[in-house]
Amino acid sequence: MSLTYKQSHSLWLASMFCAGWLVSQPTHAQSLLELYNAATGFDASLQSARAQAEASTARAEQARAGLLPQLGLQAGANRNWMETSVASNTSNQAYNVLNSSLVGSQPIYRPANRLTLDQGKMQAEVALQQLDASSQDLIVRLSQAYFDVLAAHDALIFVKALKKAVAEQLESAKRNFEVGNATITDSREAQARFDLAHAQEIAAENDLHVKKLALDQLVGRSGADPRPLAQPIQLPALAPDNVNDWVSKATEQHPAVTQSRLALDVAQLETAKAKTGHLPTVDLQASVGLTRYPDGNPSITSAPGSSYRNRNASVGVVMNWPLFSGLSVQNKIRETLALEDKARADLEHAQRTVAQSTRAAFFGVQSGIGQVNALEAAEASSQTALEANLLGYKVGVRINIDVLNAQSQLFQTKRDLAKARYDVLVGILRLKQASGDLTAGDLLPINQMLKP
Repeated sequence: MSLTYKQSHSLWLASMFCAGWLVSQPTHAQSLLELYNAATGFDASLQSARAQAEASTARAEQARAGLLPQLGLQAGANRNWMETSVASNTSNQAYNVLNSSLVGSQPIYRPANRLTLDQGKMQAEVALQQLDASSQDLIVRLSQAYFDVLAAHDALIFVKALKKAVAEQLESAKRNFEVGNATITDSREAQARFDLAHAQEIAAENDLHVKKLALDQLVGRSGADPRPLAQPIQLPALAPDNVNDWVSKATEQHPAVTQSRLALDVAQLETAKAKTGHLPTVDLQASVGLTRYPDGNPSITSAPGSSYRNRNASVGVVMNWPLFSGLSVQNKIRETLALEDKARADLEHAQRTVAQSTRAAFFGVQSGIGQVNALEAAEASSQTALEANLLGYKVGVRINIDVLNAQSQLFQTKRDLAKARYDVLVGILRLKQASGDLTAGDLLPINQMLKP
């Protein structure tokens, strides 16, 4: 076999991969950022977290009402009947009473209300942290679905290229058998490998269809078509390249740790609030009222049927000091102290879990980068091995099965290399999520790596 044949064979492999993208990619293929923007307005879990954050903010403002004035209007109308008996004389009288009053109060000293407001603010912050965690989770889920489609598409392209290469090898084996240069075993081996490639092609087509459906469901549109990575691919470096730096950042700012820390603060405030059960409360109260007897007031001497009105106003300070409440306050304090211990243990658990997840994500990225480098070397070696086997088969020092095995090894290596690159990109995002530092801006460098 001449060198020209080997060069043309390499070019054919590359053209098969590129042609597959050109055929399957529409002119309106979407980038990672485009699909992320679509998902943020559609994803149900993110919408739920956003609504919960709004509700928690409103609930915190509700707690402020315990420190603000209260004003109420009361009004009533009554029909009364009165029977009066003096010695043997009995008289009956019916009359109407109309009353209205304006009552207001202003808390002067209510420490529990102030603590309730502080708790409400912290709980609103917890909801915001949950929203941040949900947003980071959406970034990772979308990126995973995006690159799952690309990996499935690559696998389909590679198995189609393998099928075509095996088909050519099958035709060559048949021709050699017809002229007596090979046995029937070569043809049967090639036929078996061709049937296997056809089965793999069917499985790859189905897998691509399933992955596309998952991406469509995530972004809320049908026919989502991600743009592939531009060639050649230069994976971003991992910075900082020290696992302790990532762990330190994670244990300080990860949403789960922040939520647990806020939960501990809320529990401590609950204990302080329980202790106020022994303290007095002081309120400023004022009222203005009007009572009207349209038919006269029978309890006061007045002409029958004459209207009677009574106006009153009051202002004062009211203190309420509970002296004994059946030990409920003491038991409430015991309960809140136990809940403090629980919140403290939950915080410790969250920090340990986040630290472990961050270490696993960091070493996963490092391993992925090393795997990409090894597979790139394996790809070059597999390409050389295939060309050598084709040449050996041509001159009679290699048999057909050697060529078939070399072809399978090359395309499997290409598939594994493409998937390893996608795994590294998603792994970097997972590492940033584990450290609590993932934002939509982290998609921009990956978006710039896509084919324009």
